[in-house]
Amino acid sequence: MTFKKIFGATKLLMRKTPKHLRPKSSEVLTCYLKQRNLPAWTSYFVRYSDINSDQFGQSHFNWDVEGTNYHILRTGCYPFIKYHCTKRPWQDLSIDNRLFGILKIVNLGIPCLAYGIGASFLITYKEVVKTSLGSVTILFLIKEDHNAMF
Repeated sequence: MTFKKIFGATKLLMRKTPKHLRPKSSEVLTCYLKQRNLPAWTSYFVRYSDINSDQFGQSHFNWDVEGTNYHILRTGCYPFIKYHCTKRPWQDLSIDNRLFGILKIVNLGIPCLAYGIGASFLITYKEVVKTSLGSVTILFLIKEDHNAMF
């Protein structure tokens, strides 16, 4: 691994936005889905330090954007929150949500932490999301094909 790659990953970990200037994670999610014209799916990371996490404790849930429902898989993987969004009909996801929460507690969050630290070294693409409190950079392991259905 090169020094530049390690330094870049460290920079991702150390970025800090003042709390009163951060949008809610739910606003970033909604704005990004609208910005992408309600895609069939997407998957991204957002830094904890760039948002106020108002979806804490939610791991699998429905999210409505302009009458379009998404199934959201969300996990904290410090220093990020990972979102995987799939356009699907509304479904009761409360049992799934509880199960994912229990799994995170049972394994002490260690896999989530490892995922976040590993992702710090693997992120290759960024996009800017416009919110009511300014722009937020979201991160991707690879650049998404915006026309892809899967």
